[in-house]
Amino acid sequence: MNNRIDSHQHFWIFDPVRDSWIDESMSKIQSDFLPEDLLPLLKENKFSGCVAVQSSQSEDETNFLADLASKNDFIKGIVGWVDLRADNISERLLHFSSNKTIKGFRHVVQGEADDFMFREDFRNGISALKEFNFRYDILIFHRQLPAAISLVRDFPDQKFVIDHIAKPDIKSGNIDSWKKGIEEIAKYDNVWCKVSGMVTEADWKNWKPEDLKPYLDVIFENFSTDKILYGSDWPVLNVASDYKEVVKTLEDYILKFSIEDQNKIWFENAFAFYNL
Repeated sequence: MNNRIDSHQHFWIFDPVRDSWIDESMSKIQSDFLPEDLLPLLKENKFSGCVAVQSSQSEDETNFLADLASKNDFIKGIVGWVDLRADNISERLLHFSSNKTIKGFRHVVQGEADDFMFREDFRNGISALKEFNFRYDILIFHRQLPAAISLVRDFPDQKFVIDHIAKPDIKSGNIDSWKKGIEEIAKYDNVWCKVSGMVTEADWKNWKPEDLKPYLDVIFENFSTDKILYGSDWPVLNVASDYKEVVKTLEDYILKFSIEDQNKIWFENAFAFYNL
């Protein structure tokens, strides 16, 4: 089965000023990560392609990813950045809609105030996405789930996917408030969820697959196997693990599911959600 899709990874040419979030504790990823670095990992782990997701907030980032995709056909889609708060948002979306590799957009909401998703200008941008059939990736910390629930409820015709299972505090084991939020947001038909970015919310040096299991249980109990996508979060995962280990953790967890359901998680849902 060589048709798996990694629905969440990043590329960058490291810039210490722009990428200041990659601090000394993450020195392992203070370097360039480009398609030629990812391709061998994809092949080795039976992946045929990936979705490249923005990590910095500029249209330059969207253009950078689009350029990489034009030269590497295994990059099946891009989640870029556009200023959703801009007055001319429809014009910018029209501009980007001419590039068929651009499937959606993301804003680093985890770095914003907890009421950011209630802002009128942000919501105006969200309301403009549907006309162009763009998806939206929700990147938040678990404490921002109430705002995300309000957003997905108020835009029932917009398709959303939660990145990194909404970043629960796996390291501390605090699960309750995150679990309540997931139970609520999963009720909405327009919401999918990426099993991604978990190892970096755990104890980087000492995590074990058992630490992730209670969180995976909540996701799989609340989102159907039609709504769950796999993402590696490469190269960020390198601070706590490696590509193969992250893949194997999910492989082992979903062994109990039918091959049909496993195929949905590994690639069919990514194709469906992002129109790959």
